[in-house]
Amino acid sequence: MRKAVVIGAAGQIGRPVVDALARDGWAVTAVSRGGGRDAGWDEGVRTARLDRADGDALAALVGDGCELLVDVVAYDAGHARQLTSLAERIGSAVVISSVAVYEDGAGRGFDTQGEPDGFPVYPVPVPETQPTVAPGDDTYSTRKAALEAELLAAGDAFPVTVLRAGAVHGPYSPLPRELYFVKRNLDGRKRRVLAYRGESRFHPSSTRTIAELVRLAAARPGSRVLNACDAEAPTASEIGAAVDAVMGAETRTVCLDGPPEGSVGRTPWSVPLPVVCDMSAARRELGYRPVVSYADSLPETVEWLAGRVRGRDWREAFPLLARVYPDLFDYAAEDAWCAA
Repeated sequence: MRKAVVIGAAGQIGRPVVDALARDGWAVTAVSRGGGRDAGWDEGVRTARLDRADGDALAALVGDGCELLVDVVAYDAGHARQLTSLAERIGSAVVISSVAVYEDGAGRGFDTQGEPDGFPVYPVPVPETQPTVAPGDDTYSTRKAALEAELLAAGDAFPVTVLRAGAVHGPYSPLPRELYFVKRNLDGRKRRVLAYRGESRFHPSSTRTIAELVRLAAARPGSRVLNACDAEAPTASEIGAAVDAVMGAETRTVCLDGPPEGSVGRTPWSVPLPVVCDMSAARRELGYRPVVSYADSLPETVEWLAGRVRGRDWREAFPLLARVYPDLFDYAAEDAWCAA
């Protein structure tokens, strides 16, 4: 059987990637820091522990070689060099990057969002040929750009497909944007406030979409960069309505014409201009076809989120989300604003 090694296998993206490859006939080694024994994979999936920073351990795990290596957690140029050093033992690779590497051609990108007039003005949709930020070590975006540059510099000597994901969604997420709507419904909130008229569009990427792209890229090795987003890019209002439909909730949406007022109206999708990516290259190069709609992917996410926060403080359940959006559920401020 063809051998595949998946690094970061026990996480949000890694789990469906392992499942997709195993169903496609690969002999998969699922690699994670904890070993992933509780991930519920088929008996044929081998598991292994790995500290991603340990290059020697990674080399030992690859051993005599594998036809495919998938790296879900690679983050910077150092990780890329670990992979390229093993190029002679790896048939091809698929590495997850991010749409955060894009800039708008005027020096604006995800890193400038907080500056006056700093939000990027991207074309709609954004093709893979869009300029990217300069590689570096300072931010998430620049480090992902450095990862890509190092990998692609190897050329044909190391066939690697780089997948640029958007707003990743699905069970096991450490930063579940859908919780904004799910928790409000669980708390009995009948009203929510959305900035930018509820029209913000930040292209989502289902973990099942990403897994399908990995599966297709594994079958067609090559050096390329592809967007890895869903077929649809719903607005914040449309996402809220879809979550309501899954939960059987009836809510009223109040919209701000402009940006959030403090915490009021701020959501994990609150962007003043659209971030929507072009998926035509994936269709052309890999024969990709959507495997799930955003709405159809929601029930399993909603069920998982509800189970995680039931009887717990949401900050304890999702510490990363709480650090990024500490005032996500400031109901007092929201009620005061609506009453004013």
